[in-house]
Amino acid sequence: MSYFWNLLKNIDKVLIILPLCFLIISILMIGSIAYDGEFILNKDIKVQFAAYIIGAIALCLILLYDYKNFKEFEKILYIGSILFLLTVYTPLGVEHYGARSWLDLGVIDMQPSELVKISFTLLFANYLSRNRGSLKTFKGIVYAFLYAAPFIGIIILEDLGTTIVMCCMFVAMIFYAGIDMKIFGKLTLLFCIATPIMYRFMASHQKERIDAFLHPDNPSIGANYQVWMSKVAIGSGGFLGKGLFQGTQKELNFLPVQKSDFIFSVIIEELGMLGGLLIIALYTTFLYRIVKIADNAKDMYGALVVIGISAMFGFQIFENIAMVMGIMPVTGITLPFISYGGSSVVTNMLALGLVLNIGIRSKIINF
Repeated sequence: MSYFWNLLKNIDKVLIILPLCFLIISILMIGSIAYDGEFILNKDIKVQFAAYIIGAIALCLILLYDYKNFKEFEKILYIGSILFLLTVYTPLGVEHYGARSWLDLGVIDMQPSELVKISFTLLFANYLSRNRGSLKTFKGIVYAFLYAAPFIGIIILEDLGTTIVMCCMFVAMIFYAGIDMKIFGKLTLLFCIATPIMYRFMASHQKERIDAFLHPDNPSIGANYQVWMSKVAIGSGGFLGKGLFQGTQKELNFLPVQKSDFIFSVIIEELGMLGGLLIIALYTTFLYRIVKIADNAKDMYGALVVIGISAMFGFQIFENIAMVMGIMPVTGITLPFISYGGSSVVTNMLALGLVLNIGIRSKIINF
């Protein structure tokens, strides 16, 4: 046990403090959305706080377990993750916003694809650490894609946003593992050519979001309403905002999906551009500290796990902030640690736990 306490001396304290800051911001903004003359501890706040507690416990438990031991459970984790994704097609599966990617557990709804992002990171990092040399050949890259294909293939049927996140994680990890850049360039070109074909097979709600992005001034596309109201909220906030609990777009319910997808719009309306820049600064520090741990990891497996997680956080932060401003298509991706969502919060805390696990074991321990 003394060994573990010495390990904890190496923990990145900034990465412990930042989630606490995000928790405070999240509770305040979710409370602001429900504000009706007074701050109310409604169900959403209780669920969000409970998710943070569960996530913190999970984070502490992960720190106890040497990350390298996860490699021993590859087959079980691979099969178990695939089966877990398929549970949305059981009677427990429910549909939200056109996507059947949730499980109705009574008290809360859970999104399996959120948790599977963690297992995918562990599995794919293990695969790449064993097969780095093969990434110099086209055949090796195809095998790497086939390894990841069951995850991406199932999730694309359930949720476009999570699929894009997984693809970003895939690309970041093979890039870090040492993919041949000429082959990577050719595959990127092939993907661009195939994109219009992929569009034809998307679900109607997925097509609508892309159509809205390509035709932002078309009022006949329902998805445009979300972005228009978000822009109004952001623009009305100005530099200093209207004040906490004083947002009108939020209060009058003009702004859709306020507590999750568009919570950044609520932040800007009430705290202004200054508040938004503060959030971005916190996230930038957060990502910098994570990438720093990847650079200092003592093995390629650990480094790849952290790179996958940094890509997950990085893209979700960029996409959420960009989509509420109309710079990217609306994909239903939440703002990490701040948006309402138990599955999302627990997944983020688990991911952070893995990063800290790798970080404390990458340094020399002094007794």
